[in-house]
Amino acid sequence: MSDDLFAPRVPEEVANRRPLADRLRPQTIAEVTGQEHLTGEDGVLRRMIASGSLGSMIFWGPPGTGKTTVARLLSGEAGLAFEQISAIFSGVADLKKAFDAARLRRMDGRQTLLFVDEIHRFNRAQQDSFLPVMEDGTIILVGATTENPSFELNAALLSRARVLIFKSHDEESLEELLKRAETAEGKALPLTADARASLLRMADGDGRAVLTLAEEVWRAVRDGETFDTEALTRIVQRRAPVYDKAQDGHYNLISALHKSVRGSDPDAALYYLARMFDAGEDPLYLGRRLVRMAVEDIGLADPQALIICNAAKDAYDYLGSPEGELAFAQACVYLATAPKSNAVYTAFKAATQAAKENGSLLPPKHILNAPTKLMKGEGYGDGYRYDHDEPDAFSGQDYFPEKMGRQTFYDPPERGFERDIRKRLEYWAKLRKERNPR
Repeated sequence: MSDDLFAPRVPEEVANRRPLADRLRPQTIAEVTGQEHLTGEDGVLRRMIASGSLGSMIFWGPPGTGKTTVARLLSGEAGLAFEQISAIFSGVADLKKAFDAARLRRMDGRQTLLFVDEIHRFNRAQQDSFLPVMEDGTIILVGATTENPSFELNAALLSRARVLIFKSHDEESLEELLKRAETAEGKALPLTADARASLLRMADGDGRAVLTLAEEVWRAVRDGETFDTEALTRIVQRRAPVYDKAQDGHYNLISALHKSVRGSDPDAALYYLARMFDAGEDPLYLGRRLVRMAVEDIGLADPQALIICNAAKDAYDYLGSPEGELAFAQACVYLATAPKSNAVYTAFKAATQAAKENGSLLPPKHILNAPTKLMKGEGYGDGYRYDHDEPDAFSGQDYFPEKMGRQTFYDPPERGFERDIRKRLEYWAKLRKERNPR
């Protein structure tokens, strides 16, 4: 007797009920929402279909923006065979199998659109394996990636494929998806206006997420109930921000934080700092980046900036999280409101370049120590003037190698503390000229 006889029977209507996001997948390119620049009447993809000729493409964009759906619809509207693989679960054998199947179809007069999800996860050699079958027309490759193709894909592959950017859904397109869901379900979402707006924000630009959240609301609601924002948050919890600490989201936000500090906008800087904390970024990584900003963008315009950033790190070590994060917020605001100067940063780069270009030049002998008789006989130390014994504690001697001549790398601006440094340098330049007229 089969064990299946004792298994609980699942009603057919329940077994066949697919997730809302799957049931609401567009059936034509024209039905796709949120990507009008690609799928609208004058969109790139609609023009390709109308021309009767598709080329290989890379779809780049965040999750839930319709990359897989659009690829499938493209194959249908262009009359191509559709085959899908995922770089997460596929290897060389799977690729070979897909290529062989595409060759057989081609012999029968039908071309294959091969959709490769997460294509950036293939290594360089695997990416190279696509090149011959793309070039001879065996496949039209459509690769999907959430990561910047410029960094993650081979140049050879990119040269043979057009990169199309999928955008995060805005509030308008997410609202359109909710209305489609309400029509499909035959009932309105039981949410107040504020709660509905909150649900759209929770989706974070992800079309699949907004439909999943809506489905969770319908599952949880009781007859006659309407959820406000607090109840919604309690029922569906909170969807984590779209952020991968090792990938594009990480670099985008740290770039935004750095440029906000450099642009003297403390409010924007605090916002990006808070977003990175909220996404689970390592606080000490952020502390190190703040130190970098202090030395690169503030420098000697405010020497306290570096001290405050290091003090913030010590405070975090002492307090831990979450209290210690406030110390980084304080340092962030200090940096954003401090006078800005990259004079030391620029000077160091110029000095480094000069060091590489001029080789191992000997410093002038008058500033070299002479611990042996031989070195004294060679003139080491001859003519050195001890600055503390000179008027104004300044001898004005030249310290660059003779073959190199005097150089100027550091040019402090008339801002912050460097205004005073500039005055000193100008004064010393005047004394140097007077005491060494040659």
